[in-house]
Amino acid sequence: MDFLQNHIEALVFCSEKPLSVADIKSCLTEMFEADVPEQDITDALTRSEEKYAADTFAFQLYKMGGGYQFLTKPAYQASIGILLKQQSKKRLSTSALETLSIIAYKQPISKGQMEAIRGVNCDYTVQKLLEKELIEIKGKAETVGKPVLYGTSAKFMEYFGIDSLASLPTPKDFASEENQIGETKEE
Repeated sequence: MDFLQNHIEALVFCSEKPLSVADIKSCLTEMFEADVPEQDITDALTRSEEKYAADTFAFQLYKMGGGYQFLTKPAYQASIGILLKQQSKKRLSTSALETLSIIAYKQPISKGQMEAIRGVNCDYTVQKLLEKELIEIKGKAETVGKPVLYGTSAKFMEYFGIDSLASLPTPKDFASEENQIGETKEE
């Protein structure tokens, strides 16, 4: 087992862009609190390139853009393309994000209240959010017409990676009622 090579592979793996030898050296020098020779780093990178060139791996270490990066091999392009297409279908539109944020911060909330805040019809967006199970029906309001009330679901928490609604950031717009339209700011 090559200790240095494993650390270098971990650094390259977690980097979003090609990682240069200088960047690798800087990280390793700080971590080990000792100078790591560039030759040792390039030797380890060469061993990693050879290792991941084998057919047993679906990805490979590529030298590109002045550095090194792990990329999947061209043979797996079709399956990756399918995954990316499926994930893009799961992305939320701007209107869905706007509506979802209103529901998250104002829940339980009726569709009429959402539409009053957004200024547009929310029927389609609410239906799509229900289909994606990001929101759920929380009951009915005790007002005229007994409109359905919506709130976020457990899947909403999972989708955004939060533990509770208390983890949501506090937006300035909801923090106070100052500077409302038609009001003047008192000084």
